[in-house]
Amino acid sequence: MEQSGKRTIAELKDDVLNNSGGSIQEKFNRVISLVQVLRSECPWDRKQTPESLTHLLLEESYELVHAIDENDDQELKKELGDLFLHVAFQVLMAEESGKFTFSGVFDALCDKLISRHPHVFGQTVAGNEQEVLKNWESLKLKEKGRRSLLDGVPKAMSELLRAYRVQKKVSGVGFDWTNEEGVLDKLLEEIEELKQASSKEEKEEEFGDLLFTIVNYSRFIGTNPEDALRKSTNKFMKRFMAVEELVRQSEKSWQEHTAEELDALWEKVKKQQ
Repeated sequence: MEQSGKRTIAELKDDVLNNSGGSIQEKFNRVISLVQVLRSECPWDRKQTPESLTHLLLEESYELVHAIDENDDQELKKELGDLFLHVAFQVLMAEESGKFTFSGVFDALCDKLISRHPHVFGQTVAGNEQEVLKNWESLKLKEKGRRSLLDGVPKAMSELLRAYRVQKKVSGVGFDWTNEEGVLDKLLEEIEELKQASSKEEKEEEFGDLLFTIVNYSRFIGTNPEDALRKSTNKFMKRFMAVEELVRQSEKSWQEHTAEELDALWEKVKKQQ
């Protein structure tokens, strides 16, 4: 799907401005032409590096997740485009430095997925999700020559998601609780240990253990802790903004409301939503 030969900026601009129709390959080439033009003609785009764009890549990912949460298909379409723009930029910058091209990216992706799905493309049998995950992690270790199953867990992840990823990995080789009741018992144990902690350091450690166990439990009820927390935060924000509106309607300041009155407004909003 890549364009052949070097093309002038004028030719690339013409492709961007005049070739909006056609096949999926032509649409792909139009995006790549656009990124090349921006990289050449825009002072801001020209100065970017793979490192300088990482925080924007994360922001775009969060915005895409927000569109999914809001069930906004039009916004989702736009955010997917923004995310692909970042992918295209990263590949173009790699191509500029002679590291790899889109062809290499696509080949690496297909090779990896075929290799890690021997139950689909080979003779390996995997009757359930756990067997698939176990095969996946074992194959990753062999492919990358890693000494530990936990090598390569991204440090840039939120710690909630990082804990989830670590637990999923060790679960894939059978290092896990046998059932959710055991995790709940551990959760109660961690709460008790937090109650008994005296110093700030002990409380921090026990609180961390409690969070880690909560993340463990999320796996057993089939939810991602980031998703669950994000939905709860969104729910709280929606309800709080409704309380704010009620406070405005009352023509009284926050300080003029008692704690009991604010609690009553909160309960009113909960019943309405």
